[in-house]
Amino acid sequence: MNLRLIIPLLGLAFSAVPAPAFAWGKIGHRVIGEIATGYLSPNADAAVTRILGTETLAEASTWPDYMRSDPSDFWQHTAGPWHYVTVPPGKRYDQVGAPPEGDAVTALQRFAATVRDPKSSLADKQLALRFIVHIVGDLHQPLHAGNGTDKGGNEVRVTFAGKPTNLHAVWDSALIDDEQLSYSEMARWLRVRITARDATAWTTADPKVWIAESATLRDTIYPAAGETNLSYRYVFDHSEQMEVRLEQGGVRLAAYLNTLFGR
Repeated sequence: MNLRLIIPLLGLAFSAVPAPAFAWGKIGHRVIGEIATGYLSPNADAAVTRILGTETLAEASTWPDYMRSDPSDFWQHTAGPWHYVTVPPGKRYDQVGAPPEGDAVTALQRFAATVRDPKSSLADKQLALRFIVHIVGDLHQPLHAGNGTDKGGNEVRVTFAGKPTNLHAVWDSALIDDEQLSYSEMARWLRVRITARDATAWTTADPKVWIAESATLRDTIYPAAGETNLSYRYVFDHSEQMEVRLEQGGVRLAAYLNTLFGR
């Protein structure tokens, strides 16, 4: 299957990730932000500058994870569920909906409303836009669309490059770090691979499409039963999937912002 021509798939489900877990490391999030910059409409580009000033999408992308070290109740409890979604296997997001505390989908809706509200303060719009950038990236990490049984792969213990870790951490950063590229290098390399056909096929601002794709990919990335030592074969088998999700995340982040701010 050509991964760059993945068509959005429906009817697949995903799982909760506990607050201490992240989706994509700093490099992954920044790659998505950097790729998105090249696809922004003039209106969206101007709106982002009005809100963030000189702060780039790549810079903004990691801020919600950085702030999770803040001891306030907002960052330690309220905002934690906004990084993921939870739907049992065989269910669609529409069938399950968000829990009372909310999730990534409801957070996107909330923050989009804040950005659109002319009465919102600049500080509130900055927080909202940074979260939007981050959440779009989160939803392209397949284990933020997990199976509901293992905390987004955090409970799947593996060894990667000779070090004990878990499957979630492998997808957050280990596969990306294996490339030994800076975020700007990686973004540049991936950006030139995105064809016009790719960009057209991937341009959707609907988070339920991204979630369904992540859930589909999720089911292919678990090691075989009893296999805990992830070798270079795992890198070989899954690096392209990881790279495509970063590319798609960049295109979709731009699509979401272009829709939010008007083309």
